Amino acid sequence: MLEAIGLNERDEAVYDALIRRTRANTAELAADCRLSAQVTSRSLRSLVGLGLASTAPGRPVTYVAVPPDSGLEAVLRERERALNGVRSQLSDLMALYRAGSRFAHPGELVEVISDRDEVNRNWAQMQRATRTQVRGFDCPPYAAAAGHSEPNGTELELLGRGVKYRVIYDSSVLDLPGWLEDVTAGIRRGEQARIAPGLPTKLAISDDRIAMLPLLRPGDDAVTASYVIHPSPLLDALVALFESVWERSVQIRPFTPPADEDFLPDQLSQDEEKLLTLLASGATDRSAGRALGWSERTVQRHITRLMRRFGAQTRFQLAMEATRRGWI
Repeated sequence: MLEAIGLNERDEAVYDALIRRTRANTAELAADCRLSAQVTSRSLRSLVGLGLASTAPGRPVTYVAVPPDSGLEAVLRERERALNGVRSQLSDLMALYRAGSRFAHPGELVEVISDRDEVNRNWAQMQRATRTQVRGFDCPPYAAAAGHSEPNGTELELLGRGVKYRVIYDSSVLDLPGWLEDVTAGIRRGEQARIAPGLPTKLAISDDRIAMLPLLRPGDDAVTASYVIHPSPLLDALVALFESVWERSVQIRPFTPPADEDFLPDQLSQDEEKLLTLLASGATDRSAGRALGWSERTVQRHITRLMRRFGAQTRFQLAMEATRRGWI
């Protein structure tokens, strides 16, 4: 039980015997524990060194047990101070490790994983190892068979534990069925989502520690291979690329009706809420129709109706009114 504070099995036996006697010499404790005098003496020196025992004057030397509550508590506090000291050096050591690993073994900075299941497994592992944030470019195709038809369960779990997700979606996802519901579920749990046209690649970055860059060829309809990039100038460049695109992208906000229902001329329907979210994300009439299961003419009819209800003469004015009301 006391191995965690540096006592082996024999030390603990001697300590137990001393606690029972409260005061004893080496011969008495050796007899109690059925150990040699030499082994018992070594264990007693360990106990004195840890502050769990003291010596009384006289011959033969008598050992006195320190009360366990104060003695063990002092040892535990000292161990905690030592561990905190190691923890405080962790970031400095990691910085040194990253700096050294960038050039010591350049062939190991990038690895390739293949097979769709293996890509999915590494993606899940990378997320679960994240301490602070996951950043990524999201665009088709996908390694997961479900694509965007259902939420990323690992993401929802980690969002609940305080891990931050910052995701930039390519505007092409607006044509995917189920995309709006999937992204809305993530945003409502805390995902920070933005959208931008023409993302250069799919990408996922865990903290500043590791990244996955899918290996795609023109015409691929699924992710079956990926680069895994370890701390290196390449990883630094990918982090900088993400932050640059993030600054230029448009925030996605799902519609949330104001608390005061009288603020709205009429209560919006769920479909109208989705339509406003899609329009704010840059969806065309066609892509909004695909997401909602409508024709382009139906989309246009709903937009016209919304403009009429809120006194907007143009879509721009409708967007301004929606912004003023805090919808987008």
